[in-house]
Amino acid sequence: MHVLIVKTSSMGDVLHTLPALTDAMRAIPGIRFDWVVEENFAQIPGWHPAVDKVLPVAIRRWRKHWFGSQQREERVQFKRDLQSRQYDVVIDAQGLIKSAALVTRLAKGIKHGQDSRSAREPFASWWYDKRHEIGKQQHAVERTRELFAKSLGYDKPATQGDYAIAGHFLATLPADAQNYLVFLHATTRDNKHWPEDHWRELLSLVQPGGLRVKLPWGTEHEHQRAQRLADGFDFVEVLPKLTLEQVAQQLAGARAVVSVDTGLSHLTAALDRPNITLFGPTDPGLIGGYGQNQHELKASDGTMKSIAAMTVMEKLQELL
Repeated sequence: MHVLIVKTSSMGDVLHTLPALTDAMRAIPGIRFDWVVEENFAQIPGWHPAVDKVLPVAIRRWRKHWFGSQQREERVQFKRDLQSRQYDVVIDAQGLIKSAALVTRLAKGIKHGQDSRSAREPFASWWYDKRHEIGKQQHAVERTRELFAKSLGYDKPATQGDYAIAGHFLATLPADAQNYLVFLHATTRDNKHWPEDHWRELLSLVQPGGLRVKLPWGTEHEHQRAQRLADGFDFVEVLPKLTLEQVAQQLAGARAVVSVDTGLSHLTAALDRPNITLFGPTDPGLIGGYGQNQHELKASDGTMKSIAAMTVMEKLQELL
């Protein structure tokens, strides 16, 4: 059986889809998957052992210049690649109008997705041949596992989902694996940032333990923040600009991770690394860390500054 997955973004949503593939792989011997995903996250699906082909899509970028000649050519090539195979099943795990109309509709195969009561955008269900009711009051990982089970005809396992990607990195762990921590300080929304003076206080508390601390970054302003955090601490390393796979390698070798609410926190969970995620205005409820050794610290008043560095340190000592 060959199945097409449509799950394009975001990083956390893409990662949350992986355990459903593992369920299917164990329930249906020989099943293989192709996966349509946004180009920025195209490295992720290939880490799973059941994925054959990754089909990058650039809807986010195309929308900025939809009628440009380059964008038109890229869309024609994507459609050609998408329609090069007849699939047994197509699963739209995105549940959005844009994914259903621009991708799922074009794919060859029986199309499955959430029904109008379950999908994030009810109108998306119009493009599906088979519609499934998926319980909303469960974690995003469990919702996707349920969708795959109903689409492919097996019972969803009662055990915790398995991302099945940690093994991909076992042969490429950093030489100093288990001798460092990673602090994920960068996120997209200002009100999800933990104040820099809190990070520096945590670094001071960590210093006597003898572990190094690594700070990854993506954009230039994140790079500058990392340099400010590391200033004066010779045990803190500001990492160079890394690909997503290289960041994953660093996370896979970490003794533990402290993070704000960001996609890389979900990557840490997928790699089964002990992780403390700090939540302020966002609710970890149905989209928080899913996996082994995932811990949450939620601000009592909804502001990140109210999470004390000592509180984080006490939780970190429990993990270490």
